[in-house]
Amino acid sequence: MRTLVQTLLDDIRSEMPVAYCRLVETLGSTPQKAGAMMLVYANGEQAGTLGGGCVEAEVKRKALAILAGGGAQIATFLLDNDYGWDDGLICGGRMQVLIAPVRPGEPHAYFEALHRITSQPLGATEAVVFDQEASGIAPPACYLFDDENRVVASMGNAGSAPSTQLLEGLKSLAARPRAYAAGGVGYLPMLGHCRLLIVGGGHVGKAVAELAADLDFNVWVLDDRADVVSEERFPSAGRRIVGAVEEVLPGLPIDVDTYCLIVTRGHNHDEEALFHLAQRGARYVGMIGSRRKIKLIFDDLLAEGISSEALAHVHAPVGIDIGSQTVPEIAVSICAELVSHRNLEGRIPGRPEAAWTSGE
Repeated sequence: MRTLVQTLLDDIRSEMPVAYCRLVETLGSTPQKAGAMMLVYANGEQAGTLGGGCVEAEVKRKALAILAGGGAQIATFLLDNDYGWDDGLICGGRMQVLIAPVRPGEPHAYFEALHRITSQPLGATEAVVFDQEASGIAPPACYLFDDENRVVASMGNAGSAPSTQLLEGLKSLAARPRAYAAGGVGYLPMLGHCRLLIVGGGHVGKAVAELAADLDFNVWVLDDRADVVSEERFPSAGRRIVGAVEEVLPGLPIDVDTYCLIVTRGHNHDEEALFHLAQRGARYVGMIGSRRKIKLIFDDLLAEGISSEALAHVHAPVGIDIGSQTVPEIAVSICAELVSHRNLEGRIPGRPEAAWTSGE
């Protein structure tokens, strides 16, 4: 999403005509879900996707017609035999797509605000009216809200301010909601980046950092070895921190949007890191290691005053069970767990049994 918005801004600055296509609402089985985005150019090329197949081709055809001389509209596509007969893909659903032309010389304030707000890590919500009867507002009308649900831009038939009904349908980004529709309005959250603090810059930490950056985590890495926490090894890290665990961790900001991963080079470093992280209020704390090592560390921390309730929330051993053996496989299992926890409100399918519980 953020990459496509940057592309859109580049197109605006280079005076390239483009159609902004956003999947606003879906019903039934569809190849993409609400929130998907696609840019369509006058030469028929595209960036992004709404799921491919015949329905995407139909969206492109509609977008090209609008780009040639029409105004923004909500287009409805029924995924029945009309769109699936030639390739066997009959989803049986409905897609409502906002198609808005972006032409040189026309106002671009809304899209500039969209770029500005998505360039920040806090997140935003785009609300698009698609049903006048249910919403009381003639579509298309678009509102852009920041992370505190304040209007920062509007477009189309939005009027001077969103209605009370529209505001009541707006969910807090703190709950990390998926795209949803209510009262004839499609709400399309663009979730903020969670910080991933990786304690330990070894092979596993490096592999996780590379993958997690592509998964929209703001990666920080901490290690006491300057040559390990180098820009060359961690080019995509937001911060590379050199220092001893016991000296640095107490002063680092940890909040409800922070994920913490402990993958240091030794038992003592792991234990020290968990001592400083277990009770800091992070959204997630995970630690690598054998079940025996984890039990020993937890027993030590109980003796040092860390509560059993805090330890019961630590994900250890970390990573879903995919039979990982190599470092890349371990990184995949860990990142799959992180994404699942972030996207499914803490639920992690395939999670192995914890090595320790508060009842032990």
